Amino acid sequence: MVKTSVKTRLYPHPEQGKDEFFGIAGRFIPQQETVLEYKGRKVLYAIGQVRMESSCCNLGDSVLTVVPGYIVGWKNKVSDDGLTASEVEPVQDEKAKEEITKIIQAREPDIFAIQFWEAG
Repeated sequence: MVKTSVKTRLYPHPEQGKDEFFGIAGRFIPQQETVLEYKGRKVLYAIGQVRMESSCCNLGDSVLTVVPGYIVGWKNKVSDDGLTASEVEPVQDEKAKEEITKIIQAREPDIFAIQFWEAG
């Protein structure tokens, strides 16, 4: 039997409504976490508001969805910052990403962008 190792990452569940650092130009304010069923697996995605703080981007506030990946362990860990965390397997298959994107867009019509976590 050949065993393959699945690369998982830790997803710290942020406090809803609290600003999180988001790149160079702004902040991400998580508003909700949702789990969707996809081909027998559970996919975690988080929706939040992006508040741009740089005049270069000219986007103002937008809604962003972050997809950490397939849930491997739900709230079974603690992050270095002391937050409850889940183990997730980032979605790597491009067709799966396209299908998951379509499902999320149908459920959440106001989102600006969908960002999938990369395998670490």
